[in-house]
Amino acid sequence: MKTRITELFGIEHPIIQGGMHYVGFAELAAAVSNAGGLGIITGLTQKTPEDLAGEIAKCRDLTDKPFGVNLTFLPSFKDPPYLEYIDAIVQGGVRIVETAGRNPETYLPHLKEAGIKVIHKCTSVRHSLKAEAIGCDAVSVDGFECGGHPGEDDIPNMILLPRAAEELQIPFVASGGMADARSLVAALAMGADGMNMGTRFIATAEAPVHSNVKQAIVAASELDTRLVMRPLRNTERVLNNAAVDRLLKKEKELGDEITIEDVVAEVGGVYPKVMGAGDMDAGVWSCGMVAGLIKDIPTCKELIDRIMEDAESIIRSRLKAMI
Repeated sequence: MKTRITELFGIEHPIIQGGMHYVGFAELAAAVSNAGGLGIITGLTQKTPEDLAGEIAKCRDLTDKPFGVNLTFLPSFKDPPYLEYIDAIVQGGVRIVETAGRNPETYLPHLKEAGIKVIHKCTSVRHSLKAEAIGCDAVSVDGFECGGHPGEDDIPNMILLPRAAEELQIPFVASGGMADARSLVAALAMGADGMNMGTRFIATAEAPVHSNVKQAIVAASELDTRLVMRPLRNTERVLNNAAVDRLLKKEKELGDEITIEDVVAEVGGVYPKVMGAGDMDAGVWSCGMVAGLIKDIPTCKELIDRIMEDAESIIRSRLKAMI
């Protein structure tokens, strides 16, 4: 299957593993890339640019296929040394970067001068158009269903993807609610050039996270995610747990007076405890509604092969039979 995304990134299948905090390590990125998709190392999970350089080198040892690095530009009082992280990416020979968070325009010249292709995560058509205007090569359009930060517009992919297709000239992939061949075919039908999967790739054999996390995703239904930090306009979709209950209780009690300091115990520094140690109530952690479609923990190759085989069957058999 050839699309503008497979051509842009030099990959076999139009499937991307998005950057995920304390999930996107070399082991997972390499497994996805070796299976024909695009694996992504999460840059800021690495505590220093030197650590990122080491993780890139490790991924190089595990795959000779294209892979990328995620750089999330966070609102903070003190920015990470982004230029040093970019230097590690460039020196490591990585030619694909997924950006997210704030507008990446400040850093685009450094990436483009190195011949790096940039795909930016967006939760709206207007942000996607801005990414196109500043020179991003592609965008990942995140619908309201997605795990993590869905933005504040609450537009699901059945509306967002066709709108993006109407407006954008650059390639884009669908993100949020993507899990299987049905997701891929639907995304292509609505104008996307592929799909980005996050939560689905956590529940794979190679994902370097605690088995408690994988089992929690498999056990969850589409009703088991919650939205937190809405009053702070930093909405995040997370899997329901005791920490979520604590946070939502604070939101209700404090109302408009709530600040990020009031919820830091539930959101700050929790990913090593959850993803690494398997403490499922240590804090809130991102998970998409797509958990309701996840029933097993395959290898990345088994998952991607299954998606592509089933997608071909849907297109050639089920859809063709309707004409």
